[in-house]
Amino acid sequence: MKTYQIAGIGNAIVDVIATVDDRFLERMDIHKAIMQLIDRDRAETLFAAMQDRAQASGGSVANTLAGAGALGLRAAFVGRVNDDELGRFYAQDSDKVGAEFVNAPVAGGELPTSRSMIFVTPDGERSMNTYLGMSAELGPDDVDETVMADSEIVFLEGYLFDKDKGKDAFLKAARACRSSGGMAGIALSDPFCVDRHRDDFRKLVAEDMDYVIGNEQEWVSLYQANDLEDALAQAATECDLIVCTRSGDPVWIIRDGVRVEIPVQTVTPVDATGAGDQFAAGFLFGLATGCDMETAGRMGCMAAAEVIGHIGARPKSDLRAAFRAAGLLTE
Repeated sequence: MKTYQIAGIGNAIVDVIATVDDRFLERMDIHKAIMQLIDRDRAETLFAAMQDRAQASGGSVANTLAGAGALGLRAAFVGRVNDDELGRFYAQDSDKVGAEFVNAPVAGGELPTSRSMIFVTPDGERSMNTYLGMSAELGPDDVDETVMADSEIVFLEGYLFDKDKGKDAFLKAARACRSSGGMAGIALSDPFCVDRHRDDFRKLVAEDMDYVIGNEQEWVSLYQANDLEDALAQAATECDLIVCTRSGDPVWIIRDGVRVEIPVQTVTPVDATGAGDQFAAGFLFGLATGCDMETAGRMGCMAAAEVIGHIGARPKSDLRAAFRAAGLLTE
């Protein structure tokens, strides 16, 4: 048995969340319902304008691992933080939520620890303003091949593809995991990210990934397809397991050419932050514990429905109990 059932690599970002109205967004010139990258000065301005802030270790894959850890998986997270106040908070909080932070904060790091200011409006939409800072400097030297080889599943965050050193880190992790019999996969993260690195993503998916998770826009962008059916048909020839989330429409999972369709529960969102991250947590929990694709997909959908029902990107209720009640877990 390996030490970790799942290990992830991603941006180590402190999430700072506040509830605001649309007038606040207009006044602060915040673009609604998207993620914007901002510089250090803008980050400090927005942080100072936030009231009643909630703070947690975050980042897309980190949120997934926190969800997987809460479900009981042995989880490890690889990220890069400075040895500053936020960085030390991040490392301790990650450990506390069940995802071992395997990289020590970097003393005298070149940039401050990353942070994302998330503004949630009454309609549940999230407007994210992210200062990447230290986390964007993650590279192959931050990846311990022993940890990757000692993990059953590795999960990678597409956002880190914006720098060559991030791509090199991914390849190092994926190959170490797969060489020891594990599975490596990636979240496509964002259609704009896919647009910027389409050729590299295509090569990675075809040569080094056992599974890929993306939404409709990301898949269509990746293959520059006419429609989703065309995109997924191409993807299925290059990767054995592909997952497509489709907002309120059923999730499609194709494994070894066989497609299953998973209905989603209609939920009025309180905060859409983390829906995709927690879908991945539920799905990967199912994958790690040997579930069939329909069961794993249902777990993902239930986890996503739970997290959009409250403020914050991580589950607050006992999802294992919910899975048992739904007949998805027997123990």
